[in-house]
Amino acid sequence: MIRQDERKENTFVDLFCGCGGLALGFEQAGFRSIYAADLNKTACKTYERNFRHPVFCGDIAELERLPEKPELIVGGPPCQGFSPLGRMTPSEVMRKNHVTMNKLWQHYFRLVESSMPRAFVVENVPQLLTSKEFPLIVKRAEDLGYQVISGTLKAENYGVPQKRTRGFIIGGLDFFPALPSPTKERRTVRDAIADLPAKPTGENLHIGRNPTSQSLERYRCIPPGGNRFDLMKKRPDICPECWLRKKTGSTDVFGRLKWDEPALTIRTEFYKPEKGRYLHPSEDRPITYREAARLQTFPDDFVFEGSKIEVARMIGNSVPPKLAYHVAVAVKKGLRRN
Repeated sequence: MIRQDERKENTFVDLFCGCGGLALGFEQAGFRSIYAADLNKTACKTYERNFRHPVFCGDIAELERLPEKPELIVGGPPCQGFSPLGRMTPSEVMRKNHVTMNKLWQHYFRLVESSMPRAFVVENVPQLLTSKEFPLIVKRAEDLGYQVISGTLKAENYGVPQKRTRGFIIGGLDFFPALPSPTKERRTVRDAIADLPAKPTGENLHIGRNPTSQSLERYRCIPPGGNRFDLMKKRPDICPECWLRKKTGSTDVFGRLKWDEPALTIRTEFYKPEKGRYLHPSEDRPITYREAARLQTFPDDFVFEGSKIEVARMIGNSVPPKLAYHVAVAVKKGLRRN
């Protein structure tokens, strides 16, 4: 049995850490990251750059134990197996140990069991909470002695200028955990990016695509708050054929963000307006990488390593740090009550 004094207070380990969006929020709430693990090399480099400690970069099945006993373990086991988009992928099988993407949470709890932190936080797509795996996860945690709470949180209710819903499972070993209550802070696209230069500067990720002349023509056809249907009405001659054949469907494709509302979910291809509502509210261009990072609530001094495509993936796959911060505050209150 691990004694209380063997765990370092206010420390956490981040499993399936990505570039560190979840970790950043926890650090902003007063916790300290001491170790992390992920399979993606570029994400590991980014995490090491910003949190300044080693990251285990490899298959989590090969991570036998944690080097230190944290007070808290956090992480987001890959969600492709739970998300609607992920179900379209041809295979969920991991390359070495053949544990499917839906089963990676088992490695998470293997490491929870070996270190028995006072609390854990699992973050994932909301579909996890209605999946067949969910009751198995809860039972595993309860068998280890944890009291468990779960629920979905809407990022826009926690000061994030973006509509994004995430599922959380929180366990407390010697206390009953709570989800954070919505805050009164409401932030919009204007709050997040209006102070940035209207024209991309090429500095600190304020960069975008180099559109073709036809793309520029298409952008100019989209009015404030508009979408692909405006382009179809004004200039059917420059519309993709597939749009002309599809008279109904998504109103977000080729859409403009709205200044005084939160953005829609920032995904990994936010630089492609044909993928969603990613056109700048007033400029004839897609949002830049810096604008996307700000809509995710990453501070400007957070450094992303890798190519433009890799950076976009890290931004789009991250938990908004501001949302993570409020989860961390709720967990900290539970920990300090005892």
